[in-house]
Formats: sequence, structure tokens, C-alpha cells
Amino acid sequence: MSKRAVIRIQLDLSAKQALDELCRKRGMTQIAVLSRLVTWFSRQDEVIQASVLQGLSDRSIAVLARRLLEQMARKKGD
Repeated sequence: MSKRAVIRIQLDLSAKQALDELCRKRGMTQIAVLSRLVTWFSRQDEVIQASVLQGLSDRSIAVLARRLLEQMARKKGD
């Protein structure tokens, strides 16, 4: 038996059109794209999640910016 769940989402017309275009460009189904996005999103730390959901205070945005800059600096040094 498969360990999967099926959910429904609601999109406005412009988001649906953008999703359709993305799927066409990538040669992927909507289910594949959205499954990967949800999996990626759920694995992010709470600062990234809040940023994506537009729920950050100015202080949290500063923390996020600092983390991203530090991460970029480490990658450049490798």
C-alpha cells in the first residue's frame, strides 16, 4: 500500500497559468512540481518558511539576510 496523501489546493487564475507554464517548461506534472515544492518547503527552517509565507518582522528579516550572506560566503570559500 502506498504511503501518500492527496490534497487539493486553490489558486487564482494567474498562479494557475504560471504553474501550467512551469510544468510545460520542465516537462513535469502539476502533482510532481507541487509535491517537490511542499517537500522542500517543509524541510526548511522556520525562518525560511516564515520568509516565504511573508510573516517576518524587520528583526527576523535581518537575521535571515545575515544567515544567507554567511552561507554565500562559506560556499564561495569552498
